[in-house]
Amino acid sequence: MFKTTKTFSSFSVDDLARARKFYGETLGLETTEGTMGQLVLILADGHRVFVYGKPNHQAATFTILNFSVPDVDKAVDGLTKLGIRFETYDSPDLKTDAKGISRGGPGRGPTIAWFKDPAGNFLSVVQET
Repeated sequence: MFKTTKTFSSFSVDDLARARKFYGETLGLETTEGTMGQLVLILADGHRVFVYGKPNHQAATFTILNFSVPDVDKAVDGLTKLGIRFETYDSPDLKTDAKGISRGGPGRGPTIAWFKDPAGNFLSVVQET
């Protein structure tokens, strides 16, 4: 039924102005304004993500955007210089190093680091495969 239907993803934030600044200025994504004043992220592959304000927003407890990068260490260093803090984990299932990077490998998944947008939604930089 939807094989040829165009699709898009969306997520909510609590403050569109802060989101616009974070995604457009801090992360350097191309952004535009949606027809109802909302935020549209235009990703490198041309896909669009609709970001809408929601007064009773609750941050996603899962990763909403993964940025595939050639070098996670360099990406983390660059984002840290911009004031972004990376999540750290120390559990039997998930461990990160002091920089917040979970080092991938056989049986461990990809090399990845998680951070949050101003609304508390999870984002990641993940090593290109």
